[in-house]
Amino acid sequence: MSISTTHRTTGKADVDERRRRVEAAAHSGEMEGLTITPATRGDAEDYVAGTISSTELVRRVRARYGLR
Repeated sequence: MSISTTHRTTGKADVDERRRRVEAAAHSGEMEGLTITPATRGDAEDYVAGTISSTELVRRVRARYGLR
């Protein structure tokens, strides 16, 4: 069985789960003293909406900060 990270579905349960994941990650970062930029929030919203995968979200954020 393979697990796909592409979220092209927009069912309420899917959106709710992606929103929960984003909020948990944001909270974790804030607890560490980090701030989420508007650009990263926009990427996270694309993920929540299901227009990009979690893999693409990570790729965008890492590229933004020059991380490999």
